[in-house]
Amino acid sequence: MKNYNVRLREVMETFTKRLFYNLFDKQESEALFLKQTFLEVAEKLSINNPTDIWEAFENQFPTIREKLDLDALSFLKNDPASTCIEEVYLAYPGFLAISVYRLSHELYVLKVPIIPRMMSEYVHGITGIDIHPGATIGDSFFLDHGTGIVIGETSIIGKHVKIYQGVTLGGISVAKKLASTKRHPTIEDNVCIYANATILGGDIVIGANSTIGANVWITQSVPENSLVTYQTEIKIRPKKNGIR
Repeated sequence: MKNYNVRLREVMETFTKRLFYNLFDKQESEALFLKQTFLEVAEKLSINNPTDIWEAFENQFPTIREKLDLDALSFLKNDPASTCIEEVYLAYPGFLAISVYRLSHELYVLKVPIIPRMMSEYVHGITGIDIHPGATIGDSFFLDHGTGIVIGETSIIGKHVKIYQGVTLGGISVAKKLASTKRHPTIEDNVCIYANATILGGDIVIGANSTIGANVWITQSVPENSLVTYQTEIKIRPKKNGIR
């Protein structure tokens, strides 16, 4: 029977966690550990030119850190419950999910197989936020609460976008042979998407400066500066005797 190296799951959990820490607290010993771990995992997965890949990846760390600082400021600006920037870095699961996404995305761009998905699934498991490393996400991204958010592989998200819990940027079912096509929506700049909205389809564009209300189901494009809401009738009346 073939050996699928399933124990690498645990190795990658430790690698991902320490990679995140190293972005904000650089230590020479940590850098050596990360490089060595990457090379060992790459060897087990038969990835070519791992040293060159690691050097290219490491060169992106300053840029990733700059993007994450903008994301953190977006959290501080948009969440009334946030008290300081340190709280965002230390306590916000949405920020952790975005951090691991930005790291795994760079490996995805470098065409590294499997490792980016292992990283994203690790943070998915501890935050409930599922961001595929192939998604393209602009600066100053904000996830409020975050639990249950799903962002598919070919999603494109602009700058200053806000997404609340339970939102899905998904794809309508397509044949496996179409896997390389754009299957997930495009969200333009300054869009706000409220809780449990579902937006499906690769040709869907949510125009800039639009607000998508809670619980809507969207399978067609939305023009710029739109407000999309779901209407339902809620009745409030006195309880009858015997009804709790």
